[in-house]
Amino acid sequence: MIRIFKIAVRNLMRYKRRTLLTALLITLGVLMVILFSGLSGSFKAMMIGQITDANLSQIQIHKKGYVASMDSIPLNLNLNRKGYTKIEDVLKSHPSVDAWAPRIKLGAMLSNYSETTNIRLNAIDPEKEVKVCPAVGDRMTFGEKDQRKELIRPGEVIIPDKLAKGMKIRQGDTVVLVANNKDGSINGLNFIVAGITETVVGPQGKEGYMHIKDARALLRMEQPEITEVAVRLNDFNLLDPVYEDLKSALDKFKNEKGQPAFEIHTWEKLSPFYNIARMIDLMSASMKLIMISIVLISILNVMIMSVYERVREIGTMAAIGTTPGKIMALFLTEGFTLGLISIVAGNIIGLGGIFILNIYKIRFSFGQNDNLLLEPSVSFTELLWLAAIVLLISVFASLQPAYKASKMEPADALRHV
Repeated sequence: MIRIFKIAVRNLMRYKRRTLLTALLITLGVLMVILFSGLSGSFKAMMIGQITDANLSQIQIHKKGYVASMDSIPLNLNLNRKGYTKIEDVLKSHPSVDAWAPRIKLGAMLSNYSETTNIRLNAIDPEKEVKVCPAVGDRMTFGEKDQRKELIRPGEVIIPDKLAKGMKIRQGDTVVLVANNKDGSINGLNFIVAGITETVVGPQGKEGYMHIKDARALLRMEQPEITEVAVRLNDFNLLDPVYEDLKSALDKFKNEKGQPAFEIHTWEKLSPFYNIARMIDLMSASMKLIMISIVLISILNVMIMSVYERVREIGTMAAIGTTPGKIMALFLTEGFTLGLISIVAGNIIGLGGIFILNIYKIRFSFGQNDNLLLEPSVSFTELLWLAAIVLLISVFASLQPAYKASKMEPADALRHV
């Protein structure tokens, strides 16, 4: 085998220019795949982090039927204390759950005493919310003199930036919130505008914030209720298996109709960005397909030319007793060697490109965050898969020319001109 490998390398070096150009072409394809995968993967991870860490959370748990009618913010589908306790018991028992936070969703009318408009509000427990969504405060701006430790205090409200601009509301202004209670009655309370939150993509991206105690007072809840439980995991990569575990545990609780009392959803089911993430994955797959085409066509062309130019040489090898299997193995090894050289060079240059990109930093803006950095990286597993694909296609592209060479009759090959 070592002798066949040495002969294959020697044969490739007989046509240095053609071998070099082919290797460069394959190397370029590998380089583009590595750079694109690193950049797109970093962008995808950054956006998912912004969405899950800033407002949505990684997993949400609701009363059965809430998500289907969430646009109307139904108060009759809130979770009572007993239901919340059951959910807490399930979350406490799972080792991969890092934190969870209760929320109340409500719609209200916001008035600045001269204008009135509707607003969606996210009532939170600030201490628990920052553990589930650690970047939630990054979306908010407060007064320069407001050096606060809490995200929001009772008696305060944080409103969306577009609504604040439209109604000319500033931090420190007093506003009135009026909401319909579950029984249809109306209640209103005064609040101080503590800050402004940016609008981001998603069903929760246009909501204001208030303290969960104020929401219960505004809605005149006789008993504590919540709309959803937001969950954060220790390891985001375990999202799918943890989701299945929690779903299985929650499905054991039934309502009066014998149906599951709760429903659980990952961020993928709740955010429209998931479709963008899928498009990024599709583009990555397209880049790999293009790279495969480059490898296939390049090596197929080289091997066909090699067989055509060495017909008499193949006839001589056959005439002196070289078996068809060894002739076929020789040409397959040449294709494999060409792919191996290209993948090694492509990986080295690609990793160097990733290193350079991390040194010079790629900056971009997303919402109010104007200084986000892309940190492209490629996993060792992905490099192994890329190498395996290139080598497999290299051997596959060499298969037909190698088979043709092994089937040549010595007499016919020696008469070839």
